[in-house]
Amino acid sequence: MKQVELKRSLKLWSIVFLGVGYMTPMVVFDTFGIVAQKTNGHVPTAYILALVAMLFTAISYGKMVKVYPVAGSAYTYTQKTINSNLGFLVGWSSLLDYLFLPMINAVLTKIYLSALFPSIPSWLFVLGFVGIITVINLFSVNVTANFNNLLVTFQMLVIIIFAILVITGLNHGEGTGRILSIQPFFQSDMQLTSLISGATILCFSFLGFDAVTTLAEETANPTVTIPRAIFLTALVGGILFIGASYFTQSYFPDISRFSDVEATSPEIALYVGGKLFQAFFLAGTVTGTLASGLSSHASVSRLLYVMGRDNVLPKRFFGYIHPRWNTPFLNVLFVGVISLSAISFNLITATSLINFGALIAFTFVNVCVVVHYVIRKKQHKTIWGFINYLVLPGIGAGTVVILWINLSADSLILGLIWAGVGLIYLTYLTRIFTCKPPQFQFEEVKEI
Repeated sequence: MKQVELKRSLKLWSIVFLGVGYMTPMVVFDTFGIVAQKTNGHVPTAYILALVAMLFTAISYGKMVKVYPVAGSAYTYTQKTINSNLGFLVGWSSLLDYLFLPMINAVLTKIYLSALFPSIPSWLFVLGFVGIITVINLFSVNVTANFNNLLVTFQMLVIIIFAILVITGLNHGEGTGRILSIQPFFQSDMQLTSLISGATILCFSFLGFDAVTTLAEETANPTVTIPRAIFLTALVGGILFIGASYFTQSYFPDISRFSDVEATSPEIALYVGGKLFQAFFLAGTVTGTLASGLSSHASVSRLLYVMGRDNVLPKRFFGYIHPRWNTPFLNVLFVGVISLSAISFNLITATSLINFGALIAFTFVNVCVVVHYVIRKKQHKTIWGFINYLVLPGIGAGTVVILWINLSADSLILGLIWAGVGLIYLTYLTRIFTCKPPQFQFEEVKEI
């Protein structure tokens, strides 16, 4: 009997919108106060630095997916390029990023809706949120993509209306009093160290451009489409972040009007558009968590599928594809169950876990480019090859090192504990490293 596989049906912009949905454009308003404080009122410039930094790693992902156009992302790249044991540990650590983001979105939804409807038990919001994203993900990936397109479009509409209201306010003397101003981007007394500190926080807003690689086996012509989608996801997300933060910074040149710099989103909406817009704005915020939850749920289900197909996780369960809907049906249910832990889980702890997992993936994808193209293929001997395969991933790795340096102690400790559990499991899987972990065999794509 023919094995059921994922169906290649996604097109470029559906993948880009899934990546942008994963990144949550509305998050720019949640982090504004903290970053404005750190950068002394230059959030847009910090976003530009973060975008440039992340684009180097995005380019590395694009290079590796051309060689291995499968759904395993950093797990597969490291496994095939460097070492199968190391590949497993990278995949295991990456699960932190992918597995806990749907739960974080459930926690955020609980926080937002509980503030609006305090009389309703918060666990009902988590149950409803997880139920919606799980059911949608059970069906065809096109159903997930189409629904996500609506959610991302709505967020963009909220940001556009926000920009119009800000322009109106600026024309009436609010903030800088000018629609076009260099002040949010540059002032003579701005400090580079402060900007880097702010950009370090904002880099984590770009988590998502890498997640689109997990959709490679559901994309027609993935060696062309996925690299474009990775770059466009980072670029479109960056443009949205920079644009929204520019208008916000223009309206609020400093943070003196905010009562809580760690929760500026509701106050931003209230000051800019009043109570009615604040309600509309909140709908956009909840839509953002729904879109991110939907995309991240889809991504982790595919990563679990690849690890199941490799049989490093139980293949009968994690390697199962539904014969009618062509989705990793059991994985979707499994992630839904894990996400229900948002009922009692702490947001700070969950965030710490995803940061560690993301940085592990970013680090090894940049390393994989050097190992594959320079050490194995010797394609660095021309000027273009040297820049493309050594300098660019080197810069990408360098920016990730800065993120590692600024990683919180909680992130590092919890991440290392999780990696330790993975190492114990790998020891069992390989019979104390006397054999390689099992892996799915496929042909490497030859570069033209």
